[in-house]
Amino acid sequence: MKQEKPLLPLSTIINMSMGFLGIQMAFALQNANASRIFQNFGAEIESLSWFWLVAPITGLIVQPIIGHMGDHTWSEKWGRRKPYFLIGAVLTAIALVFLPNSASVTHVMAGSVLLFAVIFLAMMDASINISMEPFRALVGDMLNKKQGTLGFSVQTILIGIGAVIGSNMPHWLTYLGVANTAPEGYVSDTVIYSFYIGAIVLLLTIVYTVLTTKEYGPKDFERFTQDSESVASKEKAKLSDIFRDFGQMPALMRSLGAVQFFSWFALFTMWVFTTPAIATHHYGLPYTDVQSETYNIAANQVGVLFGYYNLFAVGFAFALIPLARIMGKKYTHALALLCGGVGLISLYFIQDTNWLWVSMLGIGFAWASILAMPYAMLIDALPLKKMGVFMGIFNFFIVLPQIVNGIIGGPVVKAFFGNYAIGYLVLGGVLMIIAAIISMMLKGVDSDTDTSEQSAI
Repeated sequence: MKQEKPLLPLSTIINMSMGFLGIQMAFALQNANASRIFQNFGAEIESLSWFWLVAPITGLIVQPIIGHMGDHTWSEKWGRRKPYFLIGAVLTAIALVFLPNSASVTHVMAGSVLLFAVIFLAMMDASINISMEPFRALVGDMLNKKQGTLGFSVQTILIGIGAVIGSNMPHWLTYLGVANTAPEGYVSDTVIYSFYIGAIVLLLTIVYTVLTTKEYGPKDFERFTQDSESVASKEKAKLSDIFRDFGQMPALMRSLGAVQFFSWFALFTMWVFTTPAIATHHYGLPYTDVQSETYNIAANQVGVLFGYYNLFAVGFAFALIPLARIMGKKYTHALALLCGGVGLISLYFIQDTNWLWVSMLGIGFAWASILAMPYAMLIDALPLKKMGVFMGIFNFFIVLPQIVNGIIGGPVVKAFFGNYAIGYLVLGGVLMIIAAIISMMLKGVDSDTDTSEQSAI
């Protein structure tokens, strides 16, 4: 007879999600500094989004495979998801050390600095995905469905804390006297040392989760599923099963895919083009200036702004549960996406750089919801035995818009906006508002009352 999973205490949910703090610190360092690094290494703005393509492409490939493998993994000592946490963390830490030092690597190994930077970015993104997907699946594995919103909200809070630290690190190091400029073709020490610190924090938080979290075993899963077969099936799993699972995805996943597409197209636009947009639109620099002190000040401010939106996301994450209870999940998500769209558009109209944090308020609301609500809506529709692979497949709707944007983004900025990227950020805001409209029209969500979330806290 099927049994419900027990409600877990908040401390356990925090422990099992702590590694996300380190993962997101690494992710924030990449988001705030990758464009800066590539421009320092000589990349032109029209080709900037092409270098970012390695991130979604690796996610497209890695996440479903890791999810599928995790669904069919079990070790008495290490569990189901924790081996992937550790492997991903070690590889990500190595990439964090080498990415900003790509120019130095060329002195040891002959080659193009941009080529090495792309290789290390690809390694970093693949490794982050190895760790990130199992964390999403772990919530589905461990939590009673009544605690779904709570679990993903806790992850969002820890993600926000890690991102605030990562985004602000170059600015903080500049304040402490670390050099914020570098010779042409190199990256400043503020960025290099920030990536070192990110690698250390990532390893520490992942190890903490591994040591403090005990996963359910196969016998436990047999009690939590109506199927007689264990979740950790002894049948030989085939990677080709992913394509079969793709065709069997729940209808709600397909509907959420449209929301995700427009949301993540907008996010990718922001991550790639905010640095050149702020440098040109707010600091008056020509788009060709990528090495001056003013450019590096603008780039540092982008890191601070990204820290702001992540900080606001932490605050809004606390409001997600009561809002979902009152408004329902899909309308809560729609409201947050509307705020994010307005926030992106407002970057064009706010000229005083001291007030740009206001734009980050709405973006932070959207980011908090994007990290939690789609998964909270989806978790009820996924079979326990396929939690990992379906979470990986769901990632398709995150990476595909980034790939599309990566291909067309730079040429669009050049052809329609004269290489000045602020107009493309406005377009991103419009697309996020479209995502909000689609969210309000979702079917099969909030059919049950959300009062269960209250009793689960």
